[in-house]
Amino acid sequence: VAIAKAGAIPPLVALLTAGTDFTKELAAGTLQKLAANYDNKAVIAKAGAIPPLVELLTTGTADAKENAAGALQNFAANSDNKVAIAKAGAIPPLVELLTSGTAVAKEHAASALSNLAAASDEDRAAVAEAGA
Repeated sequence: VAIAKAGAIPPLVALLTAGTDFTKELAAGTLQKLAANYDNKAVIAKAGAIPPLVELLTTGTADAKENAAGALQNFAANSDNKVAIAKAGAIPPLVELLTSGTAVAKEHAASALSNLAAASDEDRAAVAEAGA
């Protein structure tokens, strides 16, 4: 919470798209850790983190994919974020990570999909349609 209150979230979100590959990995990993705190989940989502994290699921390095999936897993524990994550197109790349990702990416992707599937009938249908 102290890191978020210090104003770190907007610059971290910016690094998801403007940093080097390594910086993107670190930014996604930091957001993943910050999103473990309930109060930070909505703040991070409102800062615009979801779309660039979804993008990292397909374009990032293996570590960036792991961290992005982990961050989305944590965000998806918040009801308001579930719809935003699904609408951002996260479901197909999360499903893809189930077969193509590292062991850690597979774990995070499976957990994120589980959290999303617990949201609504529409989200459960989207998960099933994406091939999970």
